[in-house]
Amino acid sequence: MKAIILLGAPGAGKGTLAEGVRTATEYIHISTGDMLRTAVKAGTPTGLEAKSYMEAGELVPDEVILRIVGERLAQGNPDDKYMFDGFPRTLEQARALDATLEKLSAAVNQVFLLEVPTPVIVSRLSGRRICKGCGAVYHVTNIPPKVADVCDQCGGALYQRPDDSEETVLNRLEVYERQTASLIDFYDRKGVLVRVNAGTTPQEATAEMLSKLA
Repeated sequence: MKAIILLGAPGAGKGTLAEGVRTATEYIHISTGDMLRTAVKAGTPTGLEAKSYMEAGELVPDEVILRIVGERLAQGNPDDKYMFDGFPRTLEQARALDATLEKLSAAVNQVFLLEVPTPVIVSRLSGRRICKGCGAVYHVTNIPPKVADVCDQCGGALYQRPDDSEETVLNRLEVYERQTASLIDFYDRKGVLVRVNAGTTPQEATAEMLSKLA
């Protein structure tokens, strides 16, 4: 069993690169959000426990998330390859994930740090616009609508999410850097950190990542 991690700030393109790697390789894309929803829908004991936190509007504890991750990995085959997208987020989660993988005679093989200059991330996120009608996503520069502030698909009004404002994006980046500094150092010391220039086009960043994939 192999495991890789995509680590990057909001707007670094983790989801896009994960899809590119999944398409080009045999890696199975692991999203903790998807696993949580699946466990809740299936009504597993851990899923029901997670549901109680979610319904109360509370964050699901690391212990529960790690249990769901462990249950998902235990269902796989010894030759499976897994790709974690944006998880772990903290040093505590990273250590717990190592312990979970160790029980399965596996380990984190590579951690891809997606590096993007702050101005690029601010531009990516603050330029995002979403249709109030159908939810289609646009970007004022990269994917502009044919008519300003009007959805091409349904004619609905486009809006900027509050957490996509420039001020909020900068705050989110500050939180990310504060939260992940120790995590980056942790994986760097283990010799599994791989830096990828994700400030380029999705195609270029995916190609670079694939070339560095062991």
